[in-house]
Amino acid sequence: MDSGKRRSQRDYTLAFKLAVVDQVEKGELSYKDAQTRYGIQGSSTVLVWLRKHGRQDWSQGASIRVQRTRAVHKPSTPLTPEQRIKELEEQLTMSNQKAQFFEAVVNVLKNDYGVSIVKKRPGKSSRKGKSKA
Repeated sequence: MDSGKRRSQRDYTLAFKLAVVDQVEKGELSYKDAQTRYGIQGSSTVLVWLRKHGRQDWSQGASIRVQRTRAVHKPSTPLTPEQRIKELEEQLTMSNQKAQFFEAVVNVLKNDYGVSIVKKRPGKSSRKGKSKA
Protein backbone atom coordinates (compact mmCIF):
# COMPACT_ATOMS: atom_id res chain seq x y z
CA MET A 1 0.00 0.00 0.00
CA ASP A 2 1.23 3.47 -0.79
CA SER A 3 2.24 5.08 2.48
CA GLY A 4 2.05 8.61 1.01
CA LYS A 5 -1.64 8.37 0.20
CA ARG A 6 -4.16 8.95 2.96
CA ARG A 7 -6.76 6.17 3.00
CA SER A 8 -10.28 6.31 4.35
CA GLN A 9 -12.61 3.60 5.69
CA ARG A 10 -14.31 3.50 2.28
CA ASP A 11 -11.07 2.45 0.58
CA TYR A 12 -11.20 -0.97 2.25
CA THR A 13 -13.69 -3.55 1.01
CA LEU A 14 -16.04 -5.27 3.42
CA ALA A 15 -14.44 -8.62 2.54
CA PHE A 16 -11.01 -7.23 3.47
CA LYS A 17 -12.31 -5.83 6.77
CA LEU A 18 -13.99 -9.15 7.63
CA ALA A 19 -10.83 -11.09 6.79
CA VAL A 20 -8.72 -8.87 9.04
CA VAL A 21 -11.29 -9.09 11.86
CA ASP A 22 -11.36 -12.88 11.52
CA GLN A 23 -7.56 -13.12 11.75
CA VAL A 24 -7.47 -10.92 14.82
CA GLU A 25 -10.31 -12.78 16.55
CA LYS A 26 -8.68 -16.14 15.85
CA GLY A 27 -5.47 -14.86 17.43
CA GLU A 28 -3.43 -15.16 14.23
CA LEU A 29 -2.55 -11.46 14.45
CA SER A 30 -2.88 -8.73 17.03
CA TYR A 31 -4.70 -5.64 15.82
CA LYS A 32 -1.36 -3.77 15.76
CA ASP A 33 0.23 -6.56 13.69
CA ALA A 34 -2.68 -6.42 11.25
CA GLN A 35 -2.23 -2.66 10.87
CA THR A 36 1.46 -3.10 10.12
CA ARG A 37 1.10 -6.13 7.85
CA TYR A 38 -1.64 -4.65 5.67
CA GLY A 39 -0.57 -1.00 5.86
CA ILE A 40 -3.77 0.10 7.55
CA GLN A 41 -3.58 3.72 8.58
CA GLY A 42 -5.04 5.05 11.79
CA SER A 43 -4.30 3.68 15.23
CA SER A 44 -7.87 2.55 15.93
CA THR A 45 -9.09 1.51 12.47
CA VAL A 46 -8.85 -2.23 13.15
CA LEU A 47 -10.46 -1.76 16.57
CA VAL A 48 -13.39 0.02 14.92
CA TRP A 49 -13.74 -2.92 12.52
CA LEU A 50 -13.63 -5.38 15.43
CA ARG A 51 -16.43 -3.53 17.21
CA LYS A 52 -18.50 -3.21 14.07
CA HIS A 53 -17.94 -6.58 12.36
CA GLY A 54 -16.54 -8.86 15.06
CA ARG A 55 -18.31 -11.59 17.00
CA GLN A 56 -17.45 -10.22 20.43
CA ASP A 57 -20.07 -8.13 22.23
CA TRP A 58 -18.32 -4.85 23.00
CA SER A 59 -21.25 -3.47 24.99
CA GLN A 60 -20.32 -5.74 27.90
CA GLY A 61 -17.75 -3.28 29.27
CA ALA A 62 -20.34 -0.54 29.57
CA SER A 63 -22.89 -2.82 31.22
CA ILE A 64 -20.36 -3.99 33.81
CA ARG A 65 -19.66 -0.38 34.77
CA VAL A 66 -23.38 0.34 35.03
CA GLN A 67 -23.90 -2.66 37.31
CA ARG A 68 -20.97 -1.67 39.52
CA THR A 69 -22.25 1.87 39.98
CA ARG A 70 -25.73 0.57 40.76
CA ALA A 71 -24.30 -1.76 43.38
CA VAL A 72 -22.56 1.17 45.06
CA HIS A 73 -25.45 3.63 44.76
CA LYS A 74 -28.57 1.73 45.80
CA PRO A 75 -31.65 3.86 45.25
CA SER A 76 -33.56 4.74 48.40
CA THR A 77 -36.89 4.68 46.55
CA PRO A 78 -38.27 1.45 45.11
CA LEU A 79 -37.83 0.91 41.38
CA THR A 80 -40.74 1.40 39.03
CA PRO A 81 -41.89 -1.72 37.17
CA GLU A 82 -40.23 -0.41 33.99
CA GLN A 83 -36.93 0.17 35.81
CA ARG A 84 -37.11 -3.29 37.40
CA ILE A 85 -37.81 -4.87 33.99
CA LYS A 86 -34.84 -3.05 32.49
CA GLU A 87 -32.61 -4.18 35.38
CA LEU A 88 -33.76 -7.80 34.98
CA GLU A 89 -33.22 -7.64 31.20
CA GLU A 90 -29.65 -6.44 31.80
CA GLN A 91 -29.08 -9.30 34.24
CA LEU A 92 -30.49 -11.77 31.72
CA THR A 93 -28.22 -10.40 28.99
CA MET A 94 -25.19 -10.74 31.27
CA SER A 95 -26.19 -14.30 32.24
CA ASN A 96 -26.60 -15.24 28.58
CA GLN A 97 -23.16 -13.80 27.78
CA LYS A 98 -21.63 -15.80 30.64
CA ALA A 99 -23.36 -18.97 29.46
CA GLN A 100 -22.06 -18.45 25.91
CA PHE A 101 -18.57 -17.88 27.27
CA PHE A 102 -18.62 -21.05 29.36
CA GLU A 103 -20.00 -23.06 26.42
CA ALA A 104 -17.17 -21.72 24.25
CA VAL A 105 -14.60 -22.71 26.89
CA VAL A 106 -16.07 -26.22 27.09
CA ASN A 107 -15.98 -26.49 23.28
CA VAL A 108 -12.34 -25.39 23.16
CA LEU A 109 -11.42 -27.90 25.88
CA LYS A 110 -13.26 -30.64 24.00
CA ASN A 111 -12.15 -29.83 20.44
CA ASP A 112 -8.60 -28.56 21.00
CA TYR A 113 -7.50 -30.53 24.07
CA GLY A 114 -9.73 -33.61 24.04
CA VAL A 115 -11.04 -32.89 27.54
CA SER A 116 -14.62 -34.02 28.03
CA ILE A 117 -16.71 -32.15 30.57
CA VAL A 118 -20.04 -33.84 31.12
CA LYS A 119 -22.74 -32.50 33.39
CA LYS A 120 -24.12 -35.02 35.86
CA ARG A 121 -27.85 -35.42 35.49
CA PRO A 122 -29.83 -35.60 38.70
CA GLY A 123 -31.31 -39.01 39.36
CA LYS A 124 -29.09 -40.89 36.88
CA SER A 125 -26.08 -41.42 39.15
CA SER A 126 -27.91 -41.06 42.44
CA ARG A 127 -28.16 -44.14 44.68
CA LYS A 128 -31.47 -42.94 46.16
CA GLY A 129 -33.56 -44.02 43.19
CA LYS A 130 -31.93 -47.46 42.86
CA SER A 131 -32.55 -48.94 46.29
CA LYS A 132 -36.19 -49.00 47.28
CA ALA A 133 -37.07 -50.39 50.71
